[in-house]
Amino acid sequence: MASVSSLGIGSGLQLDTLLTNLETAEKGRLKPISAQQSSFTAKLTGYGSLKAALEKFQTANTALNDATLFKSTSVTSTSTDLSVTTAAGAAPGIYKINVTQLAQAQSLTMNSTVSDAKTMQGNGNAERTLEINFADPEKKPLAIKLTNGQTSLEGIRDAINDANGGVNASIVKVNDKEFQLVLTSADSGEMNKMTVSVTGDDTLNGMLSYDGTNSGGMKQIVPAQDAKLNVNGIDITRSSNTITDAPQGVTLNLSKLVSDVTVTVNKSNDKSTAAIKAWVDAYNSLVDTMGSLTKYTAVDAGNNAQDASNGVLLGDNTIRTIQTGIRGQFSSGANDGNFQTLSQMGITQDAKTGKLKIDDDKLKKALTDKSVDVQKLLVGDGKETGVTTKIGSLVKGYLADDGIIDTAQDSINATLKKLTKQYVAVSNSIDDTVARYKAQFTQLDTMMSKLNSTSSYLTQQFSAMNNS
Repeated sequence: MASVSSLGIGSGLQLDTLLTNLETAEKGRLKPISAQQSSFTAKLTGYGSLKAALEKFQTANTALNDATLFKSTSVTSTSTDLSVTTAAGAAPGIYKINVTQLAQAQSLTMNSTVSDAKTMQGNGNAERTLEINFADPEKKPLAIKLTNGQTSLEGIRDAINDANGGVNASIVKVNDKEFQLVLTSADSGEMNKMTVSVTGDDTLNGMLSYDGTNSGGMKQIVPAQDAKLNVNGIDITRSSNTITDAPQGVTLNLSKLVSDVTVTVNKSNDKSTAAIKAWVDAYNSLVDTMGSLTKYTAVDAGNNAQDASNGVLLGDNTIRTIQTGIRGQFSSGANDGNFQTLSQMGITQDAKTGKLKIDDDKLKKALTDKSVDVQKLLVGDGKETGVTTKIGSLVKGYLADDGIIDTAQDSINATLKKLTKQYVAVSNSIDDTVARYKAQFTQLDTMMSKLNSTSSYLTQQFSAMNNS
């Protein structure tokens, strides 16, 4: 708006002050709209906080909704030379283990050397096929067609590695003028033993053939062999040094030969206890967030204004729906286990605050003596029954794109758009009104200036006449 500081000069009236006061009064029409905008924006922020807390609880709920948590085990080994881990469902027990042989992959190298790894080898045919077969009849042979340009040691190496067929090739530099090709099975164990042949090129076949006897172009430098061990008196053979099924659910990582190593598998409640505590903490954090958003502070009787510390979602139906929905699952067991409510396994709810509290001793006893019943109560069948299963379905619906939070946010955003349009319309109306006032005051100022000039002129004339 243009400056109005010159208003009133012609008339001697304080028109600029009057215009400023009128403009201030007009702008008062924007205050109710601004107040509504602030209120709805605060609600939108409140829904964002609610959604974040609910997502955090959803993460903890999903983690607890895992039946394998209640089948966790821990394992110890009396030797650092035998690394052992367990998976869910491993049977508790004590195992005496002896490792008498480690698995290893077969390696072959050429009986002869070549003077340059880049020089083409072979008899010059346009094409030949390098074939590598394995002892395992179910393992697909590796067949590679080699052009003349691929018959150098480097070309053969690259062709084998690019084929990614279970064989790794490398070149060993014996000295400055001697190079050898080395082939190593990608997998250990006797069933991965290799034989090598080249068809269509007798010269190259003479350099690379291997029939298992070292009499061809290549010889064995590392034999293929299986891992051999004894577990509680039972002899076991495996092609790998990582053994996952002897005993079931226990993974043995063999790195050295060992004798009389004792491996002990015990049931463990560490993971399930941690998941339960994280779930309770996340829920209590959600309760705190909802409490802050719906906080109410009473005011003195007769005071029309609400307390400024009230929550932005005070009285909100969305929060009440979420609170009621989740709390309703805490006492709804509906399973065939011994526990039908959370309190029976050591989790109680404070009637005043709504928060959950864990009785550590009671929970420990429940997980130790009746872990299956705890699992039935919390997880159920993972589809329809179980506290965390039911809560998971509810929360997923609450957080969905068309869920109650999203719907509430969409409604607020729509209202904010209307308020923005209303604010712009009223602001434009105020500008028009103030502009009209200014124009009228300018006309008044001009007219008064003329009248004052006329008055001064007449006064001067009358004075002159009197003097004459």
